[in-house]
Amino acid sequence: MKITQVETIYLRQSQVKTQCDSGQDILIVRISTDAGITGIGEVDSSPMAAKGAIEGPFSHTTTAGLRELILGEDPLETECLWHKMYRQNIYSGRRGIAIHAMSGIDMALWDIKGKALGQPIWKLLGGGFHKSGIRAYASSLFGATPSETNARARRFRDQGFTAVKFGWDPMGRDETTDIALVREARQGVGGNADLMIDAGLVWDAKTALQRARAFADYRIFWLEEPLAPDNYEGYRRLCESTDTRIAAGEEESERCSFLELMDKGKIDIVQIDLARCGGFTEAMKIASLAQDRGLPVVNHGFTSYINVAAALHFLNAIPNSFITEFVSEESTTLRDVITRQRIAASEGVVPIPMEPGLGIDLNEEALEKYAVRL
Repeated sequence: MKITQVETIYLRQSQVKTQCDSGQDILIVRISTDAGITGIGEVDSSPMAAKGAIEGPFSHTTTAGLRELILGEDPLETECLWHKMYRQNIYSGRRGIAIHAMSGIDMALWDIKGKALGQPIWKLLGGGFHKSGIRAYASSLFGATPSETNARARRFRDQGFTAVKFGWDPMGRDETTDIALVREARQGVGGNADLMIDAGLVWDAKTALQRARAFADYRIFWLEEPLAPDNYEGYRRLCESTDTRIAAGEEESERCSFLELMDKGKIDIVQIDLARCGGFTEAMKIASLAQDRGLPVVNHGFTSYINVAAALHFLNAIPNSFITEFVSEESTTLRDVITRQRIAASEGVVPIPMEPGLGIDLNEEALEKYAVRL
């Protein structure tokens, strides 16, 4: 079996709001083979930049468009292809956009592998840790006000979620607002639910420590990304000064940057996005490094059900996973329409996919409607 085509499909809503919701425009990778098997993947990045990284021509032996490197290759050779893409793009692609682009390709290759072998990806990865399903936390942006956040939290509680996360704006405006947001979130979810707070990169280390101590009254399960991602010394100081778990990792691409967060930053919970970190091939290595350090792993994903499905396969394949992020943002985005399947949580639990490959198919009508013609 050989790869015959690598497509990138850029989808964009007619209106994109100024908010941290990456479900508003999406880059899909679709890979075809001479055996008639097609795989899909997703890139969570700057879509047009990632599209260029995939579609660009050969430049020289350490900088090349990713498509050029895998056409004609065997899609089952996922490890070899990952290293070929990395090594022959090492000049411009050791971090960031190129790794994001590789993520979508790797995801699509594993989708092909699962379909070719008639198995879900988690089984090919050797997993089976959560066969019946995995607990999910409802993941949402904060409401515009503390009272609106309370209302959202109550709705998620009533939907059966036993864990809820709120994040980003208006967190970081001032101390009074920050504390009020967390207080109202706790009141809304109730006393028994786990509450996670995503600060959205808004503080320095001392302010983050002050907030972690103030939030302790509301028993948050973790405080996510309070600092800039490269502030490893700040993360170390924070993690060593508070009992609150500190989570980070969604800004990272490939294992070396995760090692910095784990070994220098001393974070407590490692967050891996399959559509950013290098796909399944690299995510498994990152999870293994975290396991060696006694650290739990969770996914990050705020895009489509392609990434949700990928995360479920991944989390079911590693021993140090315990919960999954499940986007519950109440505004309608592309994630609701671009796949034929919609993954749902029942009483706060999401089922593990059992179909071959990812178990997700594209909605061709939605692709036609939202594709950006270039």
